[in-house]
Amino acid sequence: MARTTGSHSDITGPRIHDAALQLFARHGFAAVSMRRIAAEVGVQAGALYNYTPDKQSLLFGLMQTHMQELLAAREAIARTGDALDQLEEFTRFHIRFHLERVDAVFISYMELRNLTPGNFAAIEDLRRRYEDMLEAILRQGVASGQFAVPDPKIATLAVIAMLNGMGTWYRAGGRLSLDQVETIYWDMVRKSVACD
Repeated sequence: MARTTGSHSDITGPRIHDAALQLFARHGFAAVSMRRIAAEVGVQAGALYNYTPDKQSLLFGLMQTHMQELLAAREAIARTGDALDQLEEFTRFHIRFHLERVDAVFISYMELRNLTPGNFAAIEDLRRRYEDMLEAILRQGVASGQFAVPDPKIATLAVIAMLNGMGTWYRAGGRLSLDQVETIYWDMVRKSVACD
């Protein structure tokens, strides 16, 4: 099929990803057709296949990009201080990074079931790498006597789940500022792992 007049690959590709991200987050992967994504972008449905082989590849690409950006941003931060300092930094980083990407976070957790087994394994590997960063901090805190965590892996998953939940309700301009909410969350995380 012919390219829509005025379309450019360096513009259309990102627009397809943005449209898919918003539509998958709003309506769910299964409910969104390639035709609907094309309509949102303003191209013919067949033109999408110049950018992605199929809807599954599009979903996987969105999740993979999100996880790779998360890992790169996290790995770029120098680790300083003791385990408590590092846990606070991780908490604040996680909140700030994810609040700017609410749709990507939602898709990364809610649409895992729609990935093929190979794609699922690849995303799980990326997620595990991120989780391992927090687990290492918790293990360091246990070893130093700063934290009382009977199972660092379970604590890791619980902390991440709590932090991710903020994206479902937080809105800028609410009763509390982001700094205030972030500090409240940090206090809850700290207390959840603290020694009695």
